[in-house]
Amino acid sequence: MRKTDDRDITITLGKDRLVIQKRYKFASILNDFLIAVWFLMGSIMFLYPDWVKAGTWLFILGSAQLLIRPCIRLAHHIHLKKLPESHWEM
Repeated sequence: MRKTDDRDITITLGKDRLVIQKRYKFASILNDFLIAVWFLMGSIMFLYPDWVKAGTWLFILGSAQLLIRPCIRLAHHIHLKKLPESHWEM
């Protein structure tokens, strides 16, 4: 894996390359997709009495993952960069 730009991540797989642009947007979309999967699976599990406990855990997982959404947005807006040492000299 190699970083080509502040926002792009390139993963080389043989002759192919996977380029992830705008990593925060990608992370947000992936997070939203996983939240939907956990809640859908949990809802289906609630239909079967033997699966209610597992469904409840998926709802808890989805709810906890909802906390990640504002963290991703915040990380996108507050992106820390290491300054070269020359910037520290005054």
